[in-house]
Amino acid sequence: MTDLAEKYKTYRVTSLFHADVYTSDPANVEYILKTNFENYGKDLFMKATTDSIFRVGFGIELHNMNGSNEEGVKFSRAFDDANALTFRRYIDISWKIKKFLNIGYEAKLKKNMKVIDEFIYMVIQIKIAQMQKSKDDSLDLFMKATTDSIFRVGFGIELDNMNGSNEEGVKFSRAFDDANALTFRRYIDISWKIKKFLNIGYEAKLKKNMKVIDEFIYMVIQIKIAQMQKSKDDSLLKKEDILSRFVQINDNDPKYLRDVILNFVLAGKDPIAITMCWFIYELCKRPEVQDKVAKEIREAINMNEEITNVAEFAARVSEATLEKMQYLHAALTETIRLYPALPVDPKICFSDDVLPDGCSVKKGDVVAFTPYAMGKMKFIWGDDAHEFKPERWIDHNGRFRTESPYKFTAFQAGPRTCLGRDFAYRQLKIFASVLLGCFMFKLSDENNVPRYRISINLHIDDPLQICVFKRPGLHNP
Repeated sequence: MTDLAEKYKTYRVTSLFHADVYTSDPANVEYILKTNFENYGKDLFMKATTDSIFRVGFGIELHNMNGSNEEGVKFSRAFDDANALTFRRYIDISWKIKKFLNIGYEAKLKKNMKVIDEFIYMVIQIKIAQMQKSKDDSLDLFMKATTDSIFRVGFGIELDNMNGSNEEGVKFSRAFDDANALTFRRYIDISWKIKKFLNIGYEAKLKKNMKVIDEFIYMVIQIKIAQMQKSKDDSLLKKEDILSRFVQINDNDPKYLRDVILNFVLAGKDPIAITMCWFIYELCKRPEVQDKVAKEIREAINMNEEITNVAEFAARVSEATLEKMQYLHAALTETIRLYPALPVDPKICFSDDVLPDGCSVKKGDVVAFTPYAMGKMKFIWGDDAHEFKPERWIDHNGRFRTESPYKFTAFQAGPRTCLGRDFAYRQLKIFASVLLGCFMFKLSDENNVPRYRISINLHIDDPLQICVFKRPGLHNP
């Protein structure tokens, strides 16, 4: 697809039932996501192909929200509220005053982020103790860490994937990841409905995985409802996590709550873990960038003062110190540019239309923009488009500078902008600052070139093994 995009900014692939139009033209992306966004979205065909994982057929969306979907709006609002309430800052010029006074939604922000940060720090410390001077599969570690974090913060459940003490939780995670990969096959296999009906091949495997997933999620829902019914202080319990809020909205529809959980896990687990894995990989290939990131992190938290262990280092990481890490932000963004978690984002055309570049699309056509290919287009990023170069995101004052979201499309744009973007960056920067501030990373095999796993998200196929060493300056990590 990237090779085709280099030859044709927009191209068409035809099939028996409809045409697929793929574009890497920022003008087309802006038209699809903003100018005429009401004409492009999800339809029954696309919902059916992903109903086993996303359940978007019930109207729940996060990344592809539009204002006409009532349930999608409810979910997005709740997601926004629970994930630090940062979106409100864009429309509230007095948010700094509220933050200083610790009132209103800023008070909720502070409370939510404290829970998130404490858990992430705990996860990092546990796993670093196991990783030090050893080899491990970095993607597997980050997937476990982000899954644990989501279940703790979002649902109030201790999954404990990192240590494997929760057997049911481990089974769920494995089934979820396998189901994700198996579901992708439906996009490229026109006979998937027949295989599903006959319960053969990968559809039989998918069915088994979905049984494990459903059993675990329904158990989580039952536990949460029971906790809320028994709680004497409903006002406190119902504000602890996102699932509690949705139970308040609709506690008599388990399928609704099940869909909420799956969408939240899908939106938060894979993208952050995948980005961290590719980030570490790129820094291992470029030690000079890794050292520059580490130097900035240490300066931001004032490493001139003695810090004896990871816990003390993590305690220094705050919103203020994260704001100083401009080069780290650029390096993470450069990672997302080259390795977006969602490499292709398809929409359905609801009525005949013509894109800005003159490409005609018919009702029912799939129209997709391609974040992966766009990140490698020289006409967008210059001749060094294929290079990992964080400096492209830094201005002459050393500050991070943004690009048009219609060029950098990983978080979509316009009315469909991902509301979890700031939360994702915050979690990525917390992980990265503690890891890079305390440890050095090297590939166990410098010649190993990772391959992509065929899935909805851009996973690394084979285990990416890394060696971890103490970074000078900590006495007892």
